[in-house]
Amino acid sequence: MGANMARRLRDRGFHVTAVYDSNRAAATALAGELGCAAAQDLSEVTAQSDVILTVVTDDNAMRQIFAEPGDNLLVNARGKLFVNCATISPQVHVEIEKLAEKDGAQSLEACMASSITQARQGKLYLMCGGKEQAFRKAEPLLKELAAQIRFIGKAGEAAKVKALVNMVMNINTAGLAEGLGLGGALGLDLNMLREVFSQTGANSRVLETDGEDMQNREHSCFFSAAHAAKDSGIALELARNIGIDLPLARATKEQYDRMIAEGLGDLDKSGIAELTFKDRRKHSGERV
Repeated sequence: MGANMARRLRDRGFHVTAVYDSNRAAATALAGELGCAAAQDLSEVTAQSDVILTVVTDDNAMRQIFAEPGDNLLVNARGKLFVNCATISPQVHVEIEKLAEKDGAQSLEACMASSITQARQGKLYLMCGGKEQAFRKAEPLLKELAAQIRFIGKAGEAAKVKALVNMVMNINTAGLAEGLGLGGALGLDLNMLREVFSQTGANSRVLETDGEDMQNREHSCFFSAAHAAKDSGIALELARNIGIDLPLARATKEQYDRMIAEGLGDLDKSGIAELTFKDRRKHSGERV
């Protein structure tokens, strides 16, 4: 996601000064493509940039890049703007905003409800949270990355919305996998079944993006099962904190946790179908 966002901004005339990745080879390759520096230190990214966009895996990674002793993004960060696009727990966005403001910088969450292709095309759907001043400052750049931008409110609020988006998407994905898996076991034509689904109450965005892939066992990763488990976990934690039971979300996370346990966590979320189709790995022992 981050690489394609950088490519998009370069194409739209922005000066991409530096890139950083924990995978040094990936950063070096992208830097060569973009004609910019492959920073060896996080503080180097901040030193060379006015606006720093971050896309990381989880809460721990977010805390590390902003608060790791010694080298982090907030070294000499006064006057800089951080736009944080990862799906992480809402309270971590609040923490990062406080840390940034303490060092004279600004922080904005810009949660993405889109995938790799949309990042390259500048057609992301962005949900933003933080101070409105930071949002207005980032808005011209965000407009080059997104087809739609929605300012949700204070820090952490956009992350709550994003957690719910992914929770519902994951439930839909698991439900579609079960419907197609049962249809296959019953001997139904799955092309026909997907067409019927698309014209009835079984229709969903997930049917459009994942249905054919589930049928054809094409699970090239756009949004991994591991990320699906992580994001459903964020929503479940929010629910636990206010005493709400979410049985469908819980069952869905258990399915994605099972994929991880069986070594399938790097597959796209559509790979959940490998647990529901009768003749697949669950039953035959075949590795995907």
